[in-house]
Amino acid sequence: MIERILDGSLMPHGQCLLWRADLLFLHLVGDFLTVLAYALIPGALVYFIFKREDLRFNWVSVLFAGFIAFCGLTHAIGLVNIWHGYYFIEGMVKLLTGVVSIVTAYMLWRLMPSFLSVPSIAMLKQRNHELESVRAELERANKTLEARVKQRTYELEKKANTDSVTGLSNRFSIIEKLQSNFFHFQRYKRTFSVLMIDIDHFKQVNDLHGHQVGDQVLEEVAKSIKKTCRQTDFIGRYGGEEFLVILPETGSEPATKLAQRIRANIEALPLSIDSHVTCSIGVAHIEPGLSQKTLVKQADEAMYSAKNSGRNKVVAYKSKI
Repeated sequence: MIERILDGSLMPHGQCLLWRADLLFLHLVGDFLTVLAYALIPGALVYFIFKREDLRFNWVSVLFAGFIAFCGLTHAIGLVNIWHGYYFIEGMVKLLTGVVSIVTAYMLWRLMPSFLSVPSIAMLKQRNHELESVRAELERANKTLEARVKQRTYELEKKANTDSVTGLSNRFSIIEKLQSNFFHFQRYKRTFSVLMIDIDHFKQVNDLHGHQVGDQVLEEVAKSIKKTCRQTDFIGRYGGEEFLVILPETGSEPATKLAQRIRANIEALPLSIDSHVTCSIGVAHIEPGLSQKTLVKQADEAMYSAKNSGRNKVVAYKSKI
């Protein structure tokens, strides 16, 4: 059986071509180029599969590469059979090529639904466009959210630093402003003064008219102080019926004049209660060597001096009050 398969004594294919040079050239060159191509294509497929391990259906690609290789082998034997007659070998290779071809075709058709599920270039472009639209929408939503967070943060900061009754800075916030002015004085020698304002007999307002009316009085007094002061001044509710005013770039004398205007305007306020309210104001001016706590204490002492001398007065702090 083996001898018969290896028997090359049959009539060579070249004799069928009458050994004509033109026919031999066409067949030899055609088969040679086909063998060369069928050798390079499987190599390229195997190399590609080796480099791209992430691809699906690698075994199908290997099967397809084997199919091409067998096709090339039949052409290679065809070249040999130009001069020899190994037709049994050629037939067996063709049979194996046919089997591999049928298996490859069967597997390709079986996997056709999976192949068709792979997105096309057009589908990928469409999905990319959809993703870009989603990304743009997310960016818009993110910007909107950032704006809302920024606005909410601003509202919370304002709420945390604002007195709910008067709308002025609360004690924490006005102390921060005082600290900032104190640092500017230490570093840049920018002078400033402070006013400590206390509403006279405010407890009687609450006792006679109730806390709701008391809050209304505080609100009206705060509006009057704010209206009288400059835009560069800082005003805050220091506690209870006390207000602290910071006057940047202001000496003791102009601060005292401003305090007198504040006192007069508060006394002239038209309130819902039968009587008017008055206030006592202490004035203190920053000096080298003073701490901010001492400065507030001086304004407080000056304010109590105004109360002790009859109320509804302005007193500037002196070393001995």
